[in-house]
Amino acid sequence: LWPWLLASSGLSALVQLVTLPFFPDSPSYLLIQKGNEEACRKAIRKLWGEGDHQAEIDDIMKEKGAMASTKTLRVLEVIKERSLRWQLYILMTVMTTLQLCGINAIYFYSFEVFHTAEFEEYLIPYVSLGVGLCECLSSILCSTLIDRFGRKVLLWGGYLLMCSVLALLTMTLSLQHRFFWMHYFSVILIFLFVVFFGIGP
Repeated sequence: LWPWLLASSGLSALVQLVTLPFFPDSPSYLLIQKGNEEACRKAIRKLWGEGDHQAEIDDIMKEKGAMASTKTLRVLEVIKERSLRWQLYILMTVMTTLQLCGINAIYFYSFEVFHTAEFEEYLIPYVSLGVGLCECLSSILCSTLIDRFGRKVLLWGGYLLMCSVLALLTMTLSLQHRFFWMHYFSVILIFLFVVFFGIGP
């Protein structure tokens, strides 16, 4: 039934397609982009109820003023701009490490590891589903941790722990023919890797 499971993501898209026309436009969009203050006031009243919302409108006007004084750069201008060089390097580093961190390899080979660990054939899809659920829950956990520790700590810590887990996983996969319990240790490491990926990168 996996095609139905895959198609189920279309349900949320359908709900959005049907309900979004009934929602008001963003007040900041109406005021900044469209320049329509009356429509902005109506949208604010619809979203937040009746009352004096002049403070919110003033904030949007300040944002509009700040945006007017900021020059919009094209991609080539961003690359050439010296003041943005370090931000660009950091962004490229984060995106590259995210692509090369090994999560795709873990997902690709996890089925084989579960099979080698002698899980029953019918249980393997559920264990794989558990891996995905682990990532989902750890991503939710990350949203609560990010305020306390900050992005840098979570990124560094996540990558450091992922490296450690990959080193251990390489060792357990190499030794799995000598010790029967290494298979199960490999499964635990896969779950840990996914948790650290969800909390960090």
